[in-house]
This record gives sequence, structure tokens and C-alpha cells, in this order.
Amino acid sequence: MINWDEFEHIHVIRKLKQVIASWWNIDVFFGDDRGNMKIIEKGVKREFANPVINMLMKREEGFDSLSELIHTTVNELKKTQEKGVTREWMPNLQASAFPIVIDNEFMGGVVCVGYFKEGITEGMKKELCKALAHFNLPNTEIEHAVGKIHMLEKDELPYFSELSDLVSQEISTLHKEISSREDRILELNNQLGSRYKYDNMIGKSKPMQDVYSLLDKIRVSESTVLIQGENGTGKELIAKAIHYNSPRKDRVFVTQNCSAFNDNLLDSELFGHVKGSFTGAVKDKKGLFEAADGGTFFLDEIGDTSPSMQVKLLRVIQEGTFIPVGSTEPRRVDVRILAATNKDLKEMVEKGSFREDLYYRINVINITVPPLRDRKEDIPILCDHFLSRTAAEKNIKPKVLTKRALEKIFDYVWPGNIRELENEMERVTVLAGGEIKITVDMLSARIREFGERSKVQGVRIQGKLRDALEELEREMIREGLKRTGWNKSRLAKELGISRAGLINKVEKYNLDKRKLMGKKPEM
Repeated sequence: MINWDEFEHIHVIRKLKQVIASWWNIDVFFGDDRGNMKIIEKGVKREFANPVINMLMKREEGFDSLSELIHTTVNELKKTQEKGVTREWMPNLQASAFPIVIDNEFMGGVVCVGYFKEGITEGMKKELCKALAHFNLPNTEIEHAVGKIHMLEKDELPYFSELSDLVSQEISTLHKEISSREDRILELNNQLGSRYKYDNMIGKSKPMQDVYSLLDKIRVSESTVLIQGENGTGKELIAKAIHYNSPRKDRVFVTQNCSAFNDNLLDSELFGHVKGSFTGAVKDKKGLFEAADGGTFFLDEIGDTSPSMQVKLLRVIQEGTFIPVGSTEPRRVDVRILAATNKDLKEMVEKGSFREDLYYRINVINITVPPLRDRKEDIPILCDHFLSRTAAEKNIKPKVLTKRALEKIFDYVWPGNIRELENEMERVTVLAGGEIKITVDMLSARIREFGERSKVQGVRIQGKLRDALEELEREMIREGLKRTGWNKSRLAKELGISRAGLINKVEKYNLDKRKLMGKKPEM
């Protein structure tokens, strides 16, 4: 079954409807497999692009008349399932219908209402005015509304038909996609055992499985590990997983963020100091390296250290010795080093801002943590985990995301990664109050409105129609490529075109991923 209320809010369908309305003042309506008009309810005020429809829908008899049109048109469409079935609603006022077919089953129709055929005369327009007068509408309003109706010329018909048919195709595609997502969520929920978690890390996606596999391989290793990834991806969780699955798991795990102190304070914090070594040093202080002796030391944001600090870190990592501030006697420790950064250390080495010898010393084993946008398959699991945990902390029943809210969460790029998602789930739990379901309006504006400006508000309504259609086609392909992870076979199937045809269009619009990322194509 199609959830019609969900689909009206999908940005691609909204954009198609807006293009059709902008160019021809034609409104798009939906009917289910029995011909019942969906989404629009009697008595609920709405604005329509077509002035005649806008005028009629304010009256109960006008609503009933349009409902009857949808009913008869969709039922006729069910018999023929032909694209572009045309009917006359009122004298000379036309409607076209397109079938919605999912898995070879007729699910309803898209009905585009409110235009004149080419060749309309003033006499024909007067016939419509006369028919509208039966609805007790003022003559001045009728004449004004009829004068705004667009006549579809012969050369416009192919574009109109193609856009209208795209609406029905998009509904079919999105229905399949959301169904497959639901199936995938169910599958993941049924497989919460093996590899769903690795200590406190959560993820079922291939990028996370690759991380788990690497962590398994280095369980018994004492080698230094460099963990790289964007802020909020969970680098410290990986460091803890390495420690608590290593031979040192029963010893201390020490963490220090290297960007939290200036050089002098960091020196004292890491290596300690002796009494009287500087103002305020009233007694000897043991440094974190000494405190971590026998265990694991996690140096977070190591890319923020100064050149002088890098020299001291290289010595303690390489030789196991250090000198406290104000002392002359070296001390020895046995510490396994784990380092993390969100910076490109290799590039820093090339620029001379990070020591090459230190880079290779800490980069014995490299773990790259994938950003959330590259592991969106894990989003449902992570949302469920954070919602459950927040509910447990607040001693309330866990909240549940609606499908439309999950769709918005999927579409968002999550620059703050896991940390941002965690904070959002805590936020919506609070905003939901006594409600169990979390709806789209509860999401943060940046997530709720993501992409809407470029995808809906930027519709071209002037210039050549061919250029506008190409602009729409390019946008749909670009968004589809991002949504499918540049899987051209999958996207071609969704768009109903051949893979070769999609590749041609990708080249035509310069949408190749390697070009967009500034990389040379592979030979």
C-alpha cells in the first residue's frame, strides 16, 4: 500500500509539481487504485496553481466535482494503463492521467488538471464560464480565472507528458526504495548479533565491517596505531576498543587531547615536572606518560602539537624515555601509543608542519574511520540505539522515528557525524514530550530543510523549456548519484533508463564523481 501523505513531501515530487504549476498553471492530483482522491481533504484550505481549481475547491460542490473527475479518470486508467489518458472535466477544461504501477500492479494514478487544448476559441471559453456560473461564483472572478488558464500548444505536449509521467515514476521508485529500506532495517534488527557491535561501536555497514576486521587483526599487536577521521566519527571509541581487546586490557588507559593546552602546560601534563621548576610548581607532579606506564596512552588531535613537542613525543615513542620539566634525569616507561587526528598528516609533512619521522613512527598501523555520510546504512541502528539509551537515562518509553523523519535523516549529510546524530536523537526525545512518534517537524531546521532551497525553490520558471527540463534532469541525476553512492546500475533502474544512457547523461552534465572530486579518471 502507498502512504500518500508521505510521498507528497518528497522533494523530487514536490519539485516536479512546482515545475508543472509554474509553466502551465496545472495542478497535480493523486488517486488510489479505487479512484479515491488522496491527500486533499474536504474543508481543508489549500492554495492551487490553477485559478479555476483554486476558486472551485473553496466550495463543497466544487470539491465533489473534482473528486468525481479523479474517480472516473483513474478507474478508466486502471482498465487501459495507458500514459496520458485525456478527459474533459468541464466544458473544454482538460485533464491528463498517468498510471502508477509498482511491481506490475496498478496502484493508482497521477491526474494533471486545468488546461486548454490547442485551438481553444473565445466561444469555447464562454462555454466554460457558463458552466462555472452554476457554482454561484461571481462573473468577474470566473472571467478572470478562465483568462489565466494556459493553452497547451502542440510542441509543449511532449514536455508536459514527460514531466507528468515522471511524477508517477518517482512515486513508484520511492515506494520501492522506502520498502527496501524498511526491509533492510528489519533485516538488521533480526541480525543484531554478529558484528552489529564491537565494544561500544555500532555499525553493520561494509566500512564498519572493514574497521572491525582490522581491529581483530591487531588484537595481540603492540604496534603504534594512527586513527584518522573527521570530528565526531568515534576515534576515541576505536582507541578504547584497541586497548580493551589487547594484552594490556587490565592496565590503565590514559587519554589526552593535545589541542587542549598550550605547549608549556602540555609539556607538564604529559611528562610531569619537579618541584620549583616554574612558578606554581610547589611539588613534584607525575606526568600522564608515567601514569600510563604498562598501559595504553591515547594522544588525541596529535596533529595540533608544536614542532618542539613533536620532538619530545618522538623520543618517548621511539626510546621509551622522557625528562620531566625542570629535571635532568630521564625516566623510562613502557606505554603503547595510540594517536588520532582529523587532519591530513601526510599533507602536513609535505608542508613541513609535522615531522616526517614522527609521522612514520605513529603510522605503523593506520585506521581510517568512515564518516557517517559514507555509512548511511548504519543510521537506523544508530538512531534506535541513541533513542533507547536516552529513554533509559530519562526513564521513559523509547521514541520511534516516523518513515518521513527517517527519510529526512537519510538525506542529511551529517557534517558532525555520529556526535551530531547522537545530539539530535537526544534533542528530539526531549521535544517529543509525551508523544511516542518523532515526526519531521520535531527535527532540527538544518535537517528538515536540507536541500529544499536548491531542490525546490530554485526551479527555473523563465527561459526556454528545454533548458529548464535539462536543469531538472541534471539535478535528479546528481541527487540520485549521491543517494545511491554513485551506483549507476541501481540509479539507471530507478530512473527507468539504460545504464549506457545514464552514463551518457553523467558525462553530458559533468557529474562523474572523480571529476567532481578533482581526480583524474583511471586509465
